[in-house]
Amino acid sequence: MSETPDPTAPQTPPPGPWWSRPEDAPAGSTSGSTSAAAASSATGWGDPQAPTSYAAPGWGAPPSGAPAWGYPTDTIGQPSSQPTVRRRGLGVAAAVVATALVAGLTGGYVGARTGERDLLDPSASLGSGSTTQVVDRAPGSVAAIAAKVLTSVVSISVRGLDGSGTGSGVVIRSDGYVLTNNHVVESAARGGEITVAFNDANEADVTAEIVGRDPETDLAVLRMTGGRTYPAATLGQSRALVVGDPVIAIGSPLGLAGTVTTGIISALNRTVRVPGEDGSGIPLFNAIQTDAAINPGNSGGALVDAAGQVIGINSAIATLGGSGLSGDSGGSIGVGFAIPVDEARSVAEEIIRTGRATHPAIGIEAATVSGSGTRGARIGRLVQGGPAQQAGLEQGDLITELDGTEVSSVDELIVAIREHKVGETVEVTFVRDGRTQTADVVLQEKNAR
Repeated sequence: MSETPDPTAPQTPPPGPWWSRPEDAPAGSTSGSTSAAAASSATGWGDPQAPTSYAAPGWGAPPSGAPAWGYPTDTIGQPSSQPTVRRRGLGVAAAVVATALVAGLTGGYVGARTGERDLLDPSASLGSGSTTQVVDRAPGSVAAIAAKVLTSVVSISVRGLDGSGTGSGVVIRSDGYVLTNNHVVESAARGGEITVAFNDANEADVTAEIVGRDPETDLAVLRMTGGRTYPAATLGQSRALVVGDPVIAIGSPLGLAGTVTTGIISALNRTVRVPGEDGSGIPLFNAIQTDAAINPGNSGGALVDAAGQVIGINSAIATLGGSGLSGDSGGSIGVGFAIPVDEARSVAEEIIRTGRATHPAIGIEAATVSGSGTRGARIGRLVQGGPAQQAGLEQGDLITELDGTEVSSVDELIVAIREHKVGETVEVTFVRDGRTQTADVVLQEKNAR
């Protein structure tokens, strides 16, 4: 007769680190091999592997059937059961609004409805999460990886003309450069103060200045004052990720510095729409979806792989509007989004080099054509004198490929353009009057005209 295990007896953990991968896992399931030395050097991280690009404005609505991501309010008639993407940047001590707007510093989050007003108040004394290592951990364990990365993830406090709040950031160069979200610091761009705090209690807070911001990708680069060497994170390669890879999210949700959560990559190449600076929706392309808990204040923090390399910059979560057990689901429901590090690295390098980021476009406005038959992006308008018009494209042409990459929607066209740089020539395949044709288009900087 078998014995019933004693539930009070100590349990022996399974062998190997938490991050162990099955022997038959895909070879590409570990991110790239960017070294810590290269990531932390004062001269950058080398040539970008995935250059940023963008297409012209006015691309139209999301693909048919897609959820209405990116509108954080209930005022547009969206059912409360539909998920909504919100930026997770700033826990704001201000008037709390029922719709929990999270873009910028002008509103409150959900303090009045969740009983967490004090946690959302950046003036409250919360202290830092403890990172003291009292017991050795296996190199591949969550604890060991977190200890390695926590020194390079910072809390960002912003006081600007429109209010004050907190977010997160990642030290990307040892000479003081920090990568974060644009919506974390955009208020300070109009006059304000930015303070950076480290998870190490022995490190003094420092002030920081904005090097450059890119609202198109919701990224910004800061530089800390002080002129000393800082611990920089190791940047990985997001193109090597696969669904199911384990990840860690590190940041300062609700002002709680040094918070670590775990999960997996739930999906890749998501397109979600989040509030822009002017209140309109802007798309985040190729976003990494994760179920690691991400909350207000996590924005700008690190999404880390099993090797301790940063593979994404946490930026947004989906919420359920006004539903939920607490009366408001302003926090994590397990659907978060991060900007892939390949794109973030490219944007950051250009900002550091020139003070701004550029985005290539072909000079059109288009709409997605789906359903039976040919799919693609149909040109609705061409910019006069723009790249597409100069290449001979016309209104009504249906773009189906760009440089050999299939295009079945406007979002896919934008993603394909993002793989190139301003000044490069791409081959555009399109259908006109039932005939497939090609044209060589020289990419131009967006908004150049």
